[in-house]
Amino acid sequence: MHNMPGMTMPAKPVAKATPKPAGKAAAKPAAKRKAPVRRAAPRRAPTASARAADPHAGHDMSGMQGMNMGGQRAAPAQDPHAGHDMSAMPGMGSPAAAGQDPHAGHDMSAMPGMAMEGSQAGAKVGTDLPPGNKPAPAPSGDHLADRFWGADTMANSRENDLRREHGGMTYYQVLFNLAEYQARKGRDGYRWDGEAWVGGDINRLWLKSEGEGGVGKTLKSAELQALYSHALDPYWNLQAGVRYDFKPNPSRTYATIGIEGLAPYQFEVEGALFLSDKGDVLARAEGYYDQRITNYFVLQPRVEANFAAQDVRETGIGSGLTDLEAGLRLRYEGRREFAPYIGVSWERQFGDTARFSRARGDDTGGFSFVAGVRTWF
Repeated sequence: MHNMPGMTMPAKPVAKATPKPAGKAAAKPAAKRKAPVRRAAPRRAPTASARAADPHAGHDMSGMQGMNMGGQRAAPAQDPHAGHDMSAMPGMGSPAAAGQDPHAGHDMSAMPGMAMEGSQAGAKVGTDLPPGNKPAPAPSGDHLADRFWGADTMANSRENDLRREHGGMTYYQVLFNLAEYQARKGRDGYRWDGEAWVGGDINRLWLKSEGEGGVGKTLKSAELQALYSHALDPYWNLQAGVRYDFKPNPSRTYATIGIEGLAPYQFEVEGALFLSDKGDVLARAEGYYDQRITNYFVLQPRVEANFAAQDVRETGIGSGLTDLEAGLRLRYEGRREFAPYIGVSWERQFGDTARFSRARGDDTGGFSFVAGVRTWF
């Protein structure tokens, strides 16, 4: 093993020639005499206990870098690195006992975010840095397209086309949330409730209509609202406009103000106040919720209530809560644009409104089974 780096084997001693005897030098020729062979003294092999204590016993490791064995090799019975000079290794200080601290003697100050006691504090990185307050850089005013098409042409394109395509477009929708046939005992009827709007993200023009009637009878009630809508935030819209009642007679025109939006937990909510040209004050509140049962079936509970501040005998409306409608409808959305549904609806008139209806010979409410379609485009 004397060819291994850092390993030095003891050299064999050179045999020395023995001087010839003076008296017998001429008796025998020098060529026929055999020189005595000197054998090197055998090395003393390390004992078995020494080999068990030190796997390198008998090896001269003083030539290895960073190893200082000294004049005597001690068997490291407790520490496998006992007697090894490891100070030349990067980041290794004096060898301390590793039983108390596994990093004792290791220079860890160079690691990011680590500062050892008595050493220079490490540089702060990541979340250790304080929050910055430098303003954002200004957008670049140099556009490559300006070099080819002209700055004025491209400025007009960015102002009109780009902004229009990214939020400034005009949209529209027509929705009939209810278009149904109502089966009642002895007085079948029909009902609709729809709306249409056109505009952008902030300002829109709304049209709303609802009404009902009996099969084979005259139209019972019908109204149309034209409203201007302005977005208050991403969920709520303020609406104002006019409402015109075609039925019941005599017809009425109302100034309208209301709010519509998406309440927490995805409830669609509407509320409005109406002031007629005769000074009558009415109010309406309605809400519904779409509960998806499967990918195709949606259950919609719905409630609508109407109120009046005074009696309006001409139209058969009494003060207070005039009527209430609650329904539960299950629709099938094979195509969301055209979703048929079935359900049940309960209606009831209250107070003077019910008294006026009984005086005319009309019913004041009850249950009905409904079937219809919810459609939009």
